[in-house]
Amino acid sequence: MTDTAATFLFADIAGFTALTEAHGDEAAMELVAAFSSAVDSRLPRVAGEHVKTIGDAVMLRIPHPAEAIRLGLWITHEAMREHGSPAVRVGLHHGPAIERDGDYFGASVNLAARVSSAAAGGEVLVTGQTAALAPDLEGVIFESRGRKSLRNVSEPVDLFAVFRVEESLGSLPVDPVCRMVVDPERAPGQLRYAGTAYFFCSLTCAGTFAQNPERFAS
Repeated sequence: MTDTAATFLFADIAGFTALTEAHGDEAAMELVAAFSSAVDSRLPRVAGEHVKTIGDAVMLRIPHPAEAIRLGLWITHEAMREHGSPAVRVGLHHGPAIERDGDYFGASVNLAARVSSAAAGGEVLVTGQTAALAPDLEGVIFESRGRKSLRNVSEPVDLFAVFRVEESLGSLPVDPVCRMVVDPERAPGQLRYAGTAYFFCSLTCAGTFAQNPERFAS
């Protein structure tokens, strides 16, 4: 059992419950497997370690915060590009943790998990302490999200969203049923409701929306 500092990263598929309801358990599990495999393929580049998978979330340990931040951006932007680009959220924190039987425990791990829970789909959030350890990352900017109270964390935490400098301010629409990112030019389904156009990853999702648009339009 050792006490060692590193950056702990949690990543999960945002809206996974809705995605499962829309596409079924088998398709959802296949997506989780593809997500985990894509992330694992990148870890050797950053000397990273896949600690464990918890449902649709992965917990990673990366020695250097700068490499962890770049990995987080890759996970949200590119990891699932070939699998319909579901919105992935990432949270990171650098600090000490206790290793036992291949797993890690402690306040730093708990904080990283809570930061991930506070992130929106497609967003990378880091603590201020972690951002301060990588202040001059080329092509990367940090945007303050203020001090936030997180569940099971005693004091409010400074959070920063991470962006690539070249990142477009615009974004693709999201299927309101399963929360998958959709390219409007390739969307299998499109419906208008209350003057707004909605795009869908499948006709199944379009049909679900049509049956109860009030539920999903909000």
